[in-house]
Amino acid sequence: MSLRLGDIAPDFTAQTTQGEIKFHDWIGNGWCVFFSHPADFTPVCTTELGTVAKYRADFEKRNVKTIAISVDPLNSHVEWVKDINETQCTVVDYPIIADPDRSIANLYDMIHPNALDNMTVRSVFIIGPDKKIKLSLTYPASTGRNFDEILRVIDSLQLTANYQVATPANWKDGEDVIVTTAVKTEEIPAKFPKGHTIIKPYLRTTPQPNK
Repeated sequence: MSLRLGDIAPDFTAQTTQGEIKFHDWIGNGWCVFFSHPADFTPVCTTELGTVAKYRADFEKRNVKTIAISVDPLNSHVEWVKDINETQCTVVDYPIIADPDRSIANLYDMIHPNALDNMTVRSVFIIGPDKKIKLSLTYPASTGRNFDEILRVIDSLQLTANYQVATPANWKDGEDVIVTTAVKTEEIPAKFPKGHTIIKPYLRTTPQPNK
C-alpha cells in the first residue's frame, strides 16, 4: 500500500555515509526532507545532491534535515560524493542511505513497476516533527527537482501548522495568506490583528501573521 499524506513515515535503521542511523531518532524534533535517486553517478541527481548541499543554510534556518537514498551500496555513495563535491563546487555534508536490498525503497514505495530497470524513482517526502508525511512528490528521471519549491512548501507547512491560514497559488514567504473557513468572519480581528480583506464570504485574506 502506498503512503498517504498524514501517514506516519515508516521508521527504519540504515547504514549511511555518516554512519548508522535510526530514522525517527535521527529526525528528532525537527523537519526532514527525504529524497531518493535512481542510482549513483547519474547526471541529474549529481546536480540535485549538490544543490541540497548548497542550500544547507536555508534548510537549517527552517529546522530541516536532509537525507538521500538509493539502492547502491555504501562504497559507491562514498565515491560518488567525491564527484558531486568536485563538479558542483560544494560539500555534501548530509547522509546518503545505502539500500542495496531495497528494503527501505520498498517500504516507501520508491520502486515502481514502470520505472526503467526497476530502480528507485525520484521521490521526495517532507516529514514533520510528528513523523507524519506532509508532502510527497515523484519526478521523472529527465526533470531535476526544484528545491526552491520544496523550501516554499516547507514555509507554507510550518506557517499553516501554527495559524488558521492557508497559502494561495504561487504564494511566497512574506505575502498575504488566506484565513481558513474554520474561522468565522467576526473572529478574524481578534485572531489576525494586522487586518483582513473580505473578497468573498469564503475568501478572506490577511497579512502573514508571523512576519
